[in-house]
Parts: sequence; structure tokens; C-alpha cells
Amino acid sequence: MGSSKTPIYDQVKAFVRQRISQGLWKPGDPVPSESALMHQFGVSRMTVNRALRELVSEGLVRRVQGSGTFVAELSRISSRLEIRDICEEVTERGHLYAARVLKVQKQKATAELGQQLGLRSGATVFHSLVIHFENGIPILYEDRYVNPAAAPDYLSADFTQVTPTRHLLEHAPLTEASYSIEASLPSAEEARHLKIARSEPCLVVVRRTVSGPRVASLGRLVYPGSRHNFAGNFQA
Repeated sequence: MGSSKTPIYDQVKAFVRQRISQGLWKPGDPVPSESALMHQFGVSRMTVNRALRELVSEGLVRRVQGSGTFVAELSRISSRLEIRDICEEVTERGHLYAARVLKVQKQKATAELGQQLGLRSGATVFHSLVIHFENGIPILYEDRYVNPAAAPDYLSADFTQVTPTRHLLEHAPLTEASYSIEASLPSAEEARHLKIARSEPCLVVVRRTVSGPRVASLGRLVYPGSRHNFAGNFQA
């Protein structure tokens, strides 16, 4: 059931989390009882109880007294993930948000992209390029690929009125997200749209989101280093 160096309660949590993220257990489905998990992992009731308590606090499951433990609704799971909408961040700072849509189209997945999205090479994917502005200054270059099965209405959305992140949160609620962050120089196209020099370092976030049994999207988010810090604060 995993590495011996991993605490047993974390192994129980990982087992439950994996079944949910793979879509094997759907919202509202019962989670195995404490007794069943005790027998499966060969651990005490206290250990299983701790794992389930932490999963409840993370919003992945809910416990009903006298009935048992159940997979949480996707909306509850999504609300626990730290995925922020750039429009909300800008508005919260009391600034004016705007967006310019460069591209929203269908295209065929390369072998590498298909692997990232859990699709075969050549499968249809949705691709969007959007520049986000704060007080008229470009602060984010968003390059995103979306699995059509997760968000079939993605191409019809008006991304000057609703951000891709907001659309996906509403139509493909998150059950899991992973990301990487690195400092990198912008490409010529990124620098042009962000109105920065090619020599200006940027914060590049690559984020992969999962909704239930399928990968929902893969996004590359490029933030000019002079206009952001790791907390995402804008500097005029």
C-alpha cells in the first residue's frame, strides 16, 4: 500500500483520494467503512479515523452521523482548491480588469499534448490564448488547452466577459490540480503581447487540472516578473 516511510494514515488518504480523482468513486458514493479500511490496511480505528477527518477538512469527503462517509459534491471539492480567478484578484485590489482574446479554436493534439490531457494523438482539443489586463497594463499571458469532453461549451464562451478559469470552475469542477513554477524569459510573442523586453524574466506557471475521471485542461500562464510576486500582487 505504498512506501513504508509514508505514515499509514497518509496511505489511507492517498487510497481514497486516488479513487475519487480517477472517477471510480463519484460524488455521493459511500466510502468504505472504518472497519473495512482497518481490515484492508491492517491498522487501528484511530488511524483510519484520522485519515477520514483530514479528508473531511480538505473537502474531499463528508461524514453523516449514523450513515457513514461519502464522496463530497464536486462544487465542494472545487472550493477547497487554491485556484484563483485573475479577474477576481484584480477586482479585489480595486482595479479595472479587462481581457483580449487572441485565439479560441479547435485543433489536433500532438502526441505530447494528448498524453498530458489523457487523449490520443490527433484527437480534437480546444485551444485559447488570452491576455489579461489590470488598469490597462498586461499582467498575464494565458495559453490553455482544454479537453472537449470536460468542457464542451468552451469555444462558445465570451472570454472578455468570463475568464477561462471561471468557465472551467463552473463547467468542469476540479477534483485535482498540479502545477510547476519556474523563472523563464518570454518568447517573442509573449514579450510582444505583454509589452516587455525579451530580457525581462517572467514567472511561468504550468497547471494541469482534473475534473472527476478526466483531465480538464493544461495551461501555461506567463506573468511579467516586474509586475508580480509569488503572492500575485500587482505592482504599478
